Amino acid sequence: MQLIPTTLPEVLVVEPKVFGDARGFFFESYNQRALEELLGRPMNFVQDNHSRSARGVLRGLHYQLPRAQGKLVRVVQGEIFDVAVDIRKDSPTFGKWESGLLSAENKRQLWVPVGFAHGFLVLSETAEVLYKTTDYYRPEHEHCIRWDDPAIRIDWPLQGMVPMVSAKDAAGKPLSQARVFDLKDVSR
Repeated sequence: MQLIPTTLPEVLVVEPKVFGDARGFFFESYNQRALEELLGRPMNFVQDNHSRSARGVLRGLHYQLPRAQGKLVRVVQGEIFDVAVDIRKDSPTFGKWESGLLSAENKRQLWVPVGFAHGFLVLSETAEVLYKTTDYYRPEHEHCIRWDDPAIRIDWPLQGMVPMVSAKDAAGKPLSQARVFDLKDVSR
């Protein structure tokens, strides 16, 4: 397993070592000890989530406060455009975003740390996304920033399509009105 840096130092692409031959492939999709050594800090994932979505579905930009979640995201079927947005109010990269193409084929994962909102757009016919979280889902702590906030300017690869979003995501707040991360207020 290796880490690939992004333009946001805390957001990292995790690339596994894949062993393949004519029979197929094998790889460790998660190894706590190896990831902790690479990140230089302990990891404690408490929940796994699995979603399936059709082409053009856009989910996000989601986060929780005060029970923040770090997320390790991967795709087991299909392909997504995955996004992390820095919403730490005192961060030099506040409001900046990073993206990556995650697919069943490339087997890459994206580490989205606490202090970042997360979302994705499905590029394939369907996609199944798995993600580990560092805290439990708590609907009363859930927040959403608009996926199309002009202040963030995410360059979603929509290619002329109108994304399908949930009512909750369509009602997301712009970053300027959203509750953002203050490390004093975050419990994890």
